Amino acid sequence: MVAKLIDGTAAASHLRHAIAARVATLQTQLGRVPGLAVVLVGEDPASQVYVRNKGKATVEVGMRSIEHKLPADTSEQSVLELVAKLNSDARIDGILVQLPLPKHISSERVVQSIDPDKDVDGLTTINAGRLMNNQKGLIPCTPSGCMLLLKAELPTLAGLHAVVIGRSNLVGKPIAQLLLQADCTVTMAHSRTKDLTGVCRSADILVAAVGRPSMIKGDWIKPGAVVIDVGINRIAGEEGKFKLCGDVATAEAMNIAAAITPVPGGVGPMTIACLLQNTLTAFERRNQQ
Repeated sequence: MVAKLIDGTAAASHLRHAIAARVATLQTQLGRVPGLAVVLVGEDPASQVYVRNKGKATVEVGMRSIEHKLPADTSEQSVLELVAKLNSDARIDGILVQLPLPKHISSERVVQSIDPDKDVDGLTTINAGRLMNNQKGLIPCTPSGCMLLLKAELPTLAGLHAVVIGRSNLVGKPIAQLLLQADCTVTMAHSRTKDLTGVCRSADILVAAVGRPSMIKGDWIKPGAVVIDVGINRIAGEEGKFKLCGDVATAEAMNIAAAITPVPGGVGPMTIACLLQNTLTAFERRNQQ
């Protein structure tokens, strides 16, 4: 068996085209389009790339992109005041504060200060509670993208055993909730799970979100399982260059799994597409569309 590579790039492109069409309709009907504000504090190179890519994608689907770039020594109070201003700005539908923030700023306080109805990263406690209670909220982008890929790959998720490796608030916990809502039987595994290999081998769906390069070996995977590799790890390549790899040893997994997301080109593209979807959703709810 050779596993199918799940094409996240193509899926993300399809979703972005659908979003662009909806934005164009809203422009005609309401005379305005969704606005996404991104706050970047400091000059972290990776964060700068992420913000640039998000801004480009926002504009490409016809939305307004508003970037606030602040120096690294900006005070926490100044960031909180900016977020409060964006909360009250009717032209802003989504707010994203790029993480990580400089060490002297509390990410928790800043994130929790975002209006939950504009929290397009889905990280506020209120949105986490809405997800837990199966209420309408804004769901973290990466888990949303994973679920879209799974639902496109499998005719039904009901009754399948899903194992999620990783328990972060950004990926592990929310995707476990989404899998439960899809009627999966869900096991959350982590660094202290006993017989982690055995637990993984029982999974019909295996979601790896631990941030450790090639941690999940081929013999950890149940034959015919669908593997969602969320990890994006930079490792040394040839001639001193870096290359990206996931949390799963893909070459080994390809001979056992039925389907797997590659890195790059799997979950990554879906994350930005789902950010745009969240911004559109926030706009529609605020405008009762």
